[in-house]
Amino acid sequence: MLKKQKKVVITDCNHPSIEIERKILSKINAELILSNCNTEENIIKVAKDADGIINQRVSITRRVIKSLNKCKIIVRYGVGVDNIDIKAATEYGIVVANVPDYCVDEVSSHAIGLILGCARGIILFNSKVKEKRWGFSLAKPLFRTQGKTLGIFGLGRIGSVVAKKSIGFGLKIIACDPYVSKINTKIKMVDFSQLLSESDFISINASLTDETWHAFGEDELRAMKKSAYLINTARGAIVDEKALYKALRERWIAGAGLDVLEKEPPDWDNPLLKLGNVIFTPHSAFYSEESYIELKTRAAKTVLSVLNGKLPKTIINPQVLNRKK
Repeated sequence: MLKKQKKVVITDCNHPSIEIERKILSKINAELILSNCNTEENIIKVAKDADGIINQRVSITRRVIKSLNKCKIIVRYGVGVDNIDIKAATEYGIVVANVPDYCVDEVSSHAIGLILGCARGIILFNSKVKEKRWGFSLAKPLFRTQGKTLGIFGLGRIGSVVAKKSIGFGLKIIACDPYVSKINTKIKMVDFSQLLSESDFISINASLTDETWHAFGEDELRAMKKSAYLINTARGAIVDEKALYKALRERWIAGAGLDVLEKEPPDWDNPLLKLGNVIFTPHSAFYSEESYIELKTRAAKTVLSVLNGKLPKTIINPQVLNRKK
């Protein structure tokens, strides 16, 4: 008797093609369905009988998870899994996995690019030249980066590489991460208050959790140097945007470089977008042609592995292994 065909649902995806995933999952003759879900109802309708789910940005809530009749694996296209209810997935015996290190080089380089862009006034100079204005004083004052202090909030995979690359620019590195015990001799571990008060640049490289949500609010931004820059290539909600707007407008800090916002795409009347001391990029730090291929390949291979009865290498909720669905 032929085995019943497996069903894999991609809940949402802004990629131009899913041929990589289709080719990999064809090894088990899986039915691959690409949807464009943006509500719980959409997901439940298309995925309630799925064996596996690949997810990008839409939230996989407890209600959605409860509706899944035979799902064994949910894989997120990316590093963060804050849009998936991990606790509920564990309770219902569903493995959650991610692709944790596919874009470490890209995001770390992007963070440094934003640091240098802020420090050297590159975006401002570019806009002024295109306005037919010429002169170094258009972005005064600028200061050398050598000898300045970079504070890293979250010293995981990406934060560690940001530190490693930044040392080459002559930056002193301090870091705050309660989960890091092994200390690089070139990185000084500090508490959060010290990170805020001593850093000339702060690079946010932490995951979004209950503890890091709005970690940078009014009090924290006021504690930073007036000459400091805040760089965020992690998750928008780690920074309280209303507080950041106030800090930038009133010059509590010098500026910011943001690849992520609390709402994406943003409301185009978001007052942050009107400020001249912010550099924005559209949640693109992860992207390169190489990382894009690696992301899709590894997400699909993780689903394939679980549907073949194996354990994924990047399981987020290992506690699920002690439960039976």
